[in-house]
This record gives sequence, C-alpha cells and structure tokens, in this order.
Amino acid sequence: MGSKRNGIVTGYARMWPREIFDAKTGKTLLARKIEFLKQSGVYILYRDEHPYYIGKSGESLFKRLRGHAINPQKRYYNFWNLFSAFAVPDRNGRDELEGILIAAMPTVNSAKPKLTKMKFPPEVSKLVKSLRASKIGPALQKSVPRNAR
Repeated sequence: MGSKRNGIVTGYARMWPREIFDAKTGKTLLARKIEFLKQSGVYILYRDEHPYYIGKSGESLFKRLRGHAINPQKRYYNFWNLFSAFAVPDRNGRDELEGILIAAMPTVNSAKPKLTKMKFPPEVSKLVKSLRASKIGPALQKSVPRNAR
C-alpha cells in the first residue's frame, strides 16, 4: 500500500462496519482478505458515529479488531458497530497517534496520553467562567419561583 506523503500513517480506513469480522466470502472471513488490516496501527471503535474507544495493535489490526468483534468476554464487545483504522508501522508513531486521539476525543479510555497537556491561560479561564455565567444566569432566574425573588 503506497503512501501519498511521508508521515507516520501509511493508510487509513474510515467508518467501516464491524460486520466485516462476521461476513464470509466463500469459506474465508471477509476481513481476513483485506491486506490493509494485516498491518499494525491505531484504531477507533465507534458506537454509531460517536468515538467509543481508541486502541493500538503492534501485530495486526485484524487480530486486535477481530478480538473486540467476536469475543463476548472482551470489555468493549457490546459497545461498538463501526471502526476506523490507521496503518502505522513505527511503534513510536503508534504510541504518539494513539495519545493524540485519546487526548482529542471523549472516549471510555482510561489511559492517559503521554503528551504535555497545556493548561488554560488565565485569560481563557476568565472567558470560560464568563461564558458559563452568561448561560447559567438566565436558567437560574427561570428556576426560582416568582414569589422567592
């Protein structure tokens, strides 16, 4: 699989159905025939269109994803129906991409990315507090009975 540019990702699959790990073409599992899935990489499991879990595989994406798809004992078995995957041959690249995705998306991952997290500058903190106050103030006024004002 050729890449369009130099980088850590050599190819990707976006929003593929989980059912490729159940479907067969003849006697062969459909997913087993897909060359892309034989590579190592990083993947995202989705519950409908919402990211649910982010993981990586040093062996093959096929083995890791198939484990999530067919083993009811796996932690995320019941919670996903689509996946995206990124072929990343380099171990350090996989670690970095997984960390970036975990940091960027709300998921059930318990792992903390090994990335430096930037804290809000004081000006941004002040803005966030101001925005929240402007949203909550009117809501509080509506919830207080008129005779209590």
